[in-house]
Amino acid sequence: MKLIEKDFYIIVEDEKGDVKQFASFLENTGYENIKDKNVVVDIQKYGELQLPELLSFLSLSNKHRSSKHSFVLVNNTIMIDDVPAELIVVPTLLEAADIIQMEEIERDLEAF
Repeated sequence: MKLIEKDFYIIVEDEKGDVKQFASFLENTGYENIKDKNVVVDIQKYGELQLPELLSFLSLSNKHRSSKHSFVLVNNTIMIDDVPAELIVVPTLLEAADIIQMEEIERDLEAF
């Protein structure tokens, strides 16, 4: 697992080659490294993914978002219309950063 620190989030990349194993690793072993941060999971290297592969991140996404942190997947090959609303998938790292900024603003506004 490769971690790239940014100002208000962290980018997580897999250094192996299986997206489902990566999701399982993140949820179990790797979660301690990301639990207090907004997270962008860059899975662009896998190319075309099927919905079941993306859904392997769903429970981790729900868990992370319930702790008031953003969780965004980056993949530009999946049909966004097929993805459930609980899972945020965007095609670029720039869009992932934008989503996190918007969610941070929303959380700040909710605090008032």
